[in-house]
Amino acid sequence: MKIALIGAGRIGQVHAQAIASHPEASLAAITDYHASAAEALATQYGSQALSAEAIFADDTIDAVLIASSTPTHADYLEQAARAGKAILCEKPIALDLARTRDALQVLAAHPVTCALGFNRRHDPQFAALKQALVEGRIGDLETLTIISRDPTPPPAEYVGASGGLFRDMTIHDFDMARWLLDEPITHVQAAGSCLIDPAIGKAGDVDTAMVILTTASGRLCHIGNSRRACYGYDQRIEAFGSKGMLQAQNESETRLRFTGEPGQVEEKPKWFFLERYAEAYSREIGDFVEAWQAQRAPLAGASDGLEALRLAEAAERSLKEGRRISLDHIH
Repeated sequence: MKIALIGAGRIGQVHAQAIASHPEASLAAITDYHASAAEALATQYGSQALSAEAIFADDTIDAVLIASSTPTHADYLEQAARAGKAILCEKPIALDLARTRDALQVLAAHPVTCALGFNRRHDPQFAALKQALVEGRIGDLETLTIISRDPTPPPAEYVGASGGLFRDMTIHDFDMARWLLDEPITHVQAAGSCLIDPAIGKAGDVDTAMVILTTASGRLCHIGNSRRACYGYDQRIEAFGSKGMLQAQNESETRLRFTGEPGQVEEKPKWFFLERYAEAYSREIGDFVEAWQAQRAPLAGASDGLEALRLAEAAERSLKEGRRISLDHIH
């Protein structure tokens, strides 16, 4: 599978490594708004720097991986679909529902393999937890708890362009909740505060939030987010059911624990998402290649992006209005 990379920034570099490492994929071309960045990354991987227009016009390129800035995702996705190329697009497709739906309509008119970058579905621990739920290991799932805390807050100027905490950060947790609960979510209630960086509050966002999701059968999911965790990247999930509990723990470099007279000491979690989800990014490329080869649906698709964004919209409305929001009102 010949894949062109759109975006040579931090996440683009992660994807470039994953593509180059896959035995059935090759990094056919790279483009970026900053031509020098594309050229440097292309040189590193023995690829070529091309314009986006040249990539879409090149019939030898099978697919594009969209890792550019969020405001460009939908446009590139539509161009790729019209060019008949398979697509792996970083989340979100767009920051608003209307633009996202427009992109999905283009996909419906030009069907291609289209995966969305919810990489956490590919994490070995989370995938094992999902499989255990499917196998009924804890009986009937009753409550789900998702903890996601970044090590340090982003700059306030980033917050202003990111769409806010719910669209930028919690959207991964919304997708995990949908995937693990595996039934329609009917209501969303959110609370948030600015406890870490006043500049984030001045930018109109929160840096600390809690969200409760309720499903059609009454299952409950609690999501806890913070933009700061002094000990590293805190990524944990607990699934509680009628026959037991499943827990996905933080990853550290060796998972080594010391026990002695002073007590027990464990290593800190890996510092940020690049380290924590390195394996997930690799497995995500593998699933994309296999989906394209077998003409099957990828593990996470464009419609999953739309539904996660609906939850983000509901959470933001709940925060602003101070009440529980029905998903029936989010279109």
